[in-house]
Amino acid sequence: MDKRWQISRRTVLRGLGATVALPMLDVMRPALPFVQAGSQVRPPQRMAFLLVPNGVHVPYWTPQSLGYHYELPYILEPLHRVQDDLLVLTGLTHHKGRDNGDGPGDHARACATFLTGCQARKTHGANLRSGISADQIAAQQIGHATRFGSLELGCERLGMSGNCDSGYSCAYSSAISWSAASTPLAKEIDPRAVFERLFSSPEAGNTKRDLYRKSILDYIAEDARSLKGRLGQTDQQKLDEYLTGVRQIEQRIVRAEQQVRSRLLNPAGLEKPTGIPADYQEHIRLMGDLMVLAFQNDLTRICTFMLANEGSNKTYRFLGVPEGHHQLSHHQNDEEKLKKIRKINQFHVAQFAYIIERLKSTQEADGSTLLDNSMVLYGSDMSDGNAHNNENLPILLAGRGGGTIASGRHVRYEQETPMSNLLVSMLNRVGAQVEQIGDSTGPLDGLV
Repeated sequence: MDKRWQISRRTVLRGLGATVALPMLDVMRPALPFVQAGSQVRPPQRMAFLLVPNGVHVPYWTPQSLGYHYELPYILEPLHRVQDDLLVLTGLTHHKGRDNGDGPGDHARACATFLTGCQARKTHGANLRSGISADQIAAQQIGHATRFGSLELGCERLGMSGNCDSGYSCAYSSAISWSAASTPLAKEIDPRAVFERLFSSPEAGNTKRDLYRKSILDYIAEDARSLKGRLGQTDQQKLDEYLTGVRQIEQRIVRAEQQVRSRLLNPAGLEKPTGIPADYQEHIRLMGDLMVLAFQNDLTRICTFMLANEGSNKTYRFLGVPEGHHQLSHHQNDEEKLKKIRKINQFHVAQFAYIIERLKSTQEADGSTLLDNSMVLYGSDMSDGNAHNNENLPILLAGRGGGTIASGRHVRYEQETPMSNLLVSMLNRVGAQVEQIGDSTGPLDGLV
């Protein structure tokens, strides 16, 4: 390889209707547009927000001790391999998620508040109002640096209109991302659609490629071979591993589509135009893997991911829980119902752990990991699903924020500390400078 040869971080592999962004390669380092400190390249910071619905069983979520070396409680046990990369934050409150005179509709109202810190207007008409969400504040300030300003992902479709919760629009309970106070953003729940969005050519589109139904890697194979011939051995290995990973995700999407089609009674032989897996765990993990790919290739630095809609009554028969989640969340302290709630809570945390481990296993140019340079907030917009309360929210923050977060701890805040303060701190760390969001009173202390 010619040691003087360099390529841009924005270099992509191209083919018929396809573009595949590249992972970080050694040959890109001299040409990187990122801020440099001495000889060290400083990777960009990423930020993601993951929501689970209906609260949690708080006593089995909250560690007994504070600081480092706390023991993971039952619900958080799946995080044991990444405990040192995690903050458990207790005591945070979303006051604007409370009724404040607006009466019932706790699920929708809390969901609308989750990333905005604002009180939602009680309406199921077109006059929606909440606030700009933290992810979209970031997208407006730093989204220009990447191909996609942000990604909005989910696993459960729900209409963006209609009355879903005591006079609140369905939009409030099915979206956590708001680009303006009156504009909730729809999420994408189909892994195929996300994959195509990330890897399709914006100039050519997918029409011709769809006709041939080949792997996306088949179309960029010639470009990949040409590039590989100019790379050093280490970069060749990185490229091979990366393309293998892309292909594995694509194959999983294809298998999911085949499984869905095989279950359809369709005498006309028509194909269902969806790649949504029947297996809920596989659905979550595919979407998580796509988020990791987007971060790895700097296609976006901001993502929201709703594992289910707020108020979801999804069943979890594969866990031995045939009842609906929302139904069970009104447990009235019935121990049998609480056991099932804990199973659901732990299942969701296990999927979060999978995504965090994927981020941790993906290296950056400077030897750090994606997780080192990310902040991934996970939690619910209410504390207990039976009480519908908005104080002491169950919140986890994974990642080190580029070295600005001292992870591996359980931190307890005084009750009524605004969760919006955490959103301000996260925004400032990714380069989106804000003084206030929603009902925040300043940045959140205790993160370093």
